[in-house]
Amino acid sequence: MSFLIPTAGRLAAAFAFALAVALPARAELAQPTGEQVLKVDGAITETNADGAALFDMAMLQALPAVEFTTATQWTEGDKTFKGVPLKALLESVGATGTKITATALNNYSVDIPMDALTDDAPIVAYFIDGEEFSRRDKGPLWIVFPYDSGAEYQTELVYGWSIWQLATLTVAE
Repeated sequence: MSFLIPTAGRLAAAFAFALAVALPARAELAQPTGEQVLKVDGAITETNADGAALFDMAMLQALPAVEFTTATQWTEGDKTFKGVPLKALLESVGATGTKITATALNNYSVDIPMDALTDDAPIVAYFIDGEEFSRRDKGPLWIVFPYDSGAEYQTELVYGWSIWQLATLTVAE
């Protein structure tokens, strides 16, 4: 009877195989095929351009989505917003920072701390009442919170983070 005694090389190979089987592979970030609507850069690990992750609308709509109905101080009556949670979007690009600078098409920008993000809010909305919305109507992307769902979303700070015509997210350490 003979026994196989594992060598360091065999152990390392077995460990690497077990790790590869146990951990799901992260899908490579696709290239946008339509018009680019969002750029994410800074402290991220997943890119599809020089140090950045570029998204078209189809790529954003392929990510997990959240929908809620709320009134805003910028629209008439209750509106139903649908979009990708900002936290999920940042996780999809391997963001590792402590704050996000959100910049609009007109270069207006706000800083949002990462610890203000939850699994469901805010969202990067790409639909209002089931329809895409134009730049003229605060689109095509708008960071929106469920303002009617609690007092924590009805503060000047949160209103300030609600940037429309979103173009860039920069993640900082």
